[in-house]
Amino acid sequence: MNRHAAVLAKAPLGLLEGRVKALGTLPEYGFLRSPEIGLAMVRGRAEGNGQPFNLGEMTITRCVVTLSADGANGEISGFGYVAGRSQRHAELAAVCDGLLQHPGWQDTVQTLVIDPLAAAAEEKQAKEAAEVESTRVNFFTLLRGES
Repeated sequence: MNRHAAVLAKAPLGLLEGRVKALGTLPEYGFLRSPEIGLAMVRGRAEGNGQPFNLGEMTITRCVVTLSADGANGEISGFGYVAGRSQRHAELAAVCDGLLQHPGWQDTVQTLVIDPLAAAAEEKQAKEAAEVESTRVNFFTLLRGES
């Protein structure tokens, strides 16, 4: 998964909607695959690098949109895959993915959507790390002298 797709998929829906609204009027788009909910198998590895095994299934929502590009470029497809059942989240992720491929929108989407969402995710992660660090307990062992 590329960085942009990961940022879009992991962003809270409310924050993503706010950032997309900051883009203003979006180009028209249609669905190649309407948002649909399904399951994906999650795999794990024994001891982190051993034999793979099926851990279980998780709910995902996927969406594919098509945007008409300017000039002779034809159409651009955008893909959105998100954990859970949010069809709106998958749709917005797909639209942003498509706009990131459009030369006229790429810098705008990067600046107004991707960068703020990535910064918010880093801030949240730092805050959670600080909370965890504040509750850390350091254990130590004293060696008894043998006589």
